[in-house]
Amino acid sequence: MQCLNKYEGKATISSFFEHILEENLREQKKRLIEEGYSASTRIISGDIKHEINRIAKEEDYSLIVAGAAEHSLMGELFFGGAAHELIHHASKPVLLIRVSDNPDEVFTGAEKCNIMDHVLFPTDFSDNAAHAFEYVKKMVEKGEKRITLVHVEDKSHIEPHLSDRLEEFFERDMKLLEDMKRELLDEGKADVNIKLIYGSPTAELLRLIKELKITMVVMGSQGRGMLEEIQLGSLSHNIARHSAASVLLIPARED
Repeated sequence: MQCLNKYEGKATISSFFEHILEENLREQKKRLIEEGYSASTRIISGDIKHEINRIAKEEDYSLIVAGAAEHSLMGELFFGGAAHELIHHASKPVLLIRVSDNPDEVFTGAEKCNIMDHVLFPTDFSDNAAHAFEYVKKMVEKGEKRITLVHVEDKSHIEPHLSDRLEEFFERDMKLLEDMKRELLDEGKADVNIKLIYGSPTAELLRLIKELKITMVVMGSQGRGMLEEIQLGSLSHNIARHSAASVLLIPARED
């Protein structure tokens, strides 16, 4: 799907430009069909984040896939970019495929793409995280071989008033991670590792993604209507924005 913004709707673009867009989509459709998929193309106009999410919901698509370049923590102030616009209002899972922002490397990177090589699942043990974990279990059932489960004890929530309970928190949360590991081992033959870390969740996860050469992060996103996820500093959106790996965000159940 090609979504034109409201200022460059189909009524205002030249027939030549529209022909180029249609030809690009036809080429992508051809490549998908050659890989064994059924495919269709569409050009729409409107607000990207609303239109694509509206269509995904109304026509009951199971996944939105978009390309997104990694951004530095010291990069743009605002959470811009078409791919990242999608996740603010998504009621369907969104897979952001990490691509190079160097035009000469985009297609080379796509050809080498292997996002299922090593999956990282960060959890805060919330209901939304439990919902996202069901997707990880399904991945293992379907043959995923390498999973790392991680929980970060948020230093800002513990110091200074709860520092004396840190050992208690570690013991409790390690047990929860071990229970999750057993669930995954019951689903398949994956190599499952556990990480329990103390520090800043965003910084620690970004460090871990690079250190472990993570290829995809799966995590819950509160999605539409959840006030804490509207803030651009939310953990899931920070990871989607700055992760070196591709990111699969699972919205909360609508009920």
